[in-house]
Formats: sequence, C-alpha cells, structure tokens
Amino acid sequence: MSGVSRRSLLAGAVGLGGAAALAGCGSGGRGASSASAGAAPARLPFLGEHQAAISGRPGTSGLLAAFTSQADDRRELTEAFESLSTTARALMEGEVPAERPSGFPPLDSGVLGSEWQPDDLGITVSVGASLFDDRYGLAARRPRQLVPMPFLANDRLDPERAHGDVLLSVSAGHPDTVLHALRQLMRATRGALTLHWTVDGYNRLGPRERPGRTDVRNLLGFKDGTANLDHEDEALMRRYVWVGADDGEPAWAVGGSYHEVRLIRMLVEHWDRTSLSEQEAIIGRHKRTGAPLGRCREEDVPVFDDDPDGRRTPLDAHIRLANPRTREAADNLVLRRGFSYSAGFDGAGQLDQGLAFVCFQRDLERGFLAVQARLDGEPLEEYVLPVGGGFFFALPGTSHPDRFLGAELLG
Repeated sequence: MSGVSRRSLLAGAVGLGGAAALAGCGSGGRGASSASAGAAPARLPFLGEHQAAISGRPGTSGLLAAFTSQADDRRELTEAFESLSTTARALMEGEVPAERPSGFPPLDSGVLGSEWQPDDLGITVSVGASLFDDRYGLAARRPRQLVPMPFLANDRLDPERAHGDVLLSVSAGHPDTVLHALRQLMRATRGALTLHWTVDGYNRLGPRERPGRTDVRNLLGFKDGTANLDHEDEALMRRYVWVGADDGEPAWAVGGSYHEVRLIRMLVEHWDRTSLSEQEAIIGRHKRTGAPLGRCREEDVPVFDDDPDGRRTPLDAHIRLANPRTREAADNLVLRRGFSYSAGFDGAGQLDQGLAFVCFQRDLERGFLAVQARLDGEPLEEYVLPVGGGFFFALPGTSHPDRFLGAELLG
C-alpha cells in the first residue's frame, strides 16, 4: 500500500467522520465547569471506616513514596505504624507540633509556617506483598490477591522504581503541603522505614469536577479521568472499591481496598510527531473536547453496538478496549486516582514524563487485571512504556482515636 498503513487510512477516515459529526456540535458549554464555584480547601477527616483520601476530593499535587521496612520484629513494625497514624492524623487535622527549646531540633520543618492552613491534605497508608514474607509472621494474613506486580504487556519494570513494603500516598492543593507531609512522616518512622522509590506530580483540576467530566489532561494532551467512578456515591464505592465481609479476605482487610500503581512513561517526542487523526483513533476520543469519536460532549456515553466494524471508533481504540460497555465489563470498573509526573530526561536526551496511574478496587483480578488483559497489544503501546509501580493494599480506616492504621493486621 505504498507505505501507507491500514491504521493511517483508518485514522484519516475516523478523523473525517469525526469532523463531520462535530460540525453539528455547538461550542457552548466549554466554560460551564469553570463557571461553577469551587469548593474551598478543607481538612479531610482522619478517623473513619475507610481512609478518607481514597474517596475524598483529589488534590492538584500528588506524591507516592514506597518504603522498605527495616524493623527487627513485629513489635518495632507496630510502633512504626503507630507513629505513622499519629503523624498522619496530626497533619490532616492541622495540629502543629509544640515548640521545643532552641537547643533541640524543631519538631516541624517550618515549611508551612506556624499555622497549617486547610489544603485538602490526604494521606493513604498501604502495604505491599513483601511485608507478608517470613520477617514478621504475617503470611497467613496476606490479602488473597496481593502479590508482587508481575511483568504485564509492554513492561520494562525498573526494580528501583517498583514494589515496596509500605506505600504512602499524599495529595494536597499545593506541592509544599505534600512535601512537608512526607518529611514529617519520614521523621516519625526513620528508624523502621527507608525510602525505596518516590514519584511526585500534579493534576490540573477544575473548580468543580463532575461525574463524567474532568479538566485533567495527561501529557499526551487528552483528558484523563473521564467517566471515572463517582467517589461520592457510596453504593458505587461499596460495589467496586471497598473490600466487603463476604469477599473471602482476612477479617482485618474489610473496609480496605486493593491499590494498584503503574508508572507509565510516555514517549512524548514520538507522540508529538503523530497526526491528530491517528492520535484520536488510538484513544477513541476527540482531543479538544474529550468527547467519544463522533459525539459532541465529553460526558456522552460511548455506544459501540451500532459500530461493529469500528468505522467510527476503531475496535482497538483505548476507550473501546478498556471499557467495551458490555454487561461483563461492568464488573471491571475501578476508581482512578492518577497524576502526571516529570522526572527530567534520560541519557538519550528524551523527556522522562508520563502518568502515575493509580487505581483502587475491591477485587484486583476483576478490576485492573481484567482491564489490562483487554488492553494487551493495543496501538497505544507504541507510545508508552510502564517502568515501575506495584500492587498494594490500602489499609482500612480507623474510627477510634486510640486505634492506629494497621492495628488489626499487626495484632
């Protein structure tokens, strides 16, 4: 075909069809979200049945920090988790440490000044599969699906950026709030936990994120988080996110959630040389609006039944594989909580940028792994490279002031 690929032809056809369909789409509504009054920054509650940051409003700044446990025994590990909980609660509730005599190091770095303003700070504590080895006698208490993240399609996992005994997820409205929290948490656990890897980044949130819509764009330039689960819908959260008493998990795990992290480097230089029509065919959405191909609005639900040959939305488009909108696929939904990152550049002068894909689910096999199996071999693989992350389990929350996160696990 004279060097012209079938995908290029298909992308061109999709682009022409999409342009024709969009001709009837008005330009109004573009500012509807930005015109809404945004909620003021708040303090997320530390106490509760679930860790609040999972279902709370996401912050514009995020950080993941994985640690290796150096605790000699379960008693020392327990003390570390007690310190984690005490410090996380103080940070989220705005309790500034008391001042010490000037001859001692201060109990706070001072990065945020003498008062900590509400900034949507959320801290989530999760544990990795390696914590359930023979060091602390926890093997019998391991969540049944918690294993080290295997190599999946197109992976090139770097051991220095993967797995971990403990994962701390921090989000807030500003980077200094996030970094301040990390330093305080590390100060409280320095004798037992050492850093294994970190990644930090951001999201551009609108004044009010609404179900079916988002103002977040990833570094490929497409909207990221469209049609995410409504984190304020308790029924949806119980169905898809929170581990239940009848799920066959250890009793301590009820109220927690499987926590998946995937550091996905985006080969942005290659992507930026790809035509818009092909980009949209690969993703399955219009780049400007986020609407499904041939539709007008981002929140329009893709319909694939009337497009069996993929003339409007290619059969291997990302959104069609990730969620084919079938009855079976309805069991595979997850709560996404990712953010974009930028880590400089590599030895070849290529930008090291991408997506820290983060999701929570009640069942790892029916959630992330089921979706990932459908994505195996998708055209987007040519432009992305998973390099790290891991499988973790977000601990249940604690409703009692005298109980710490992980108390039931550690016994």
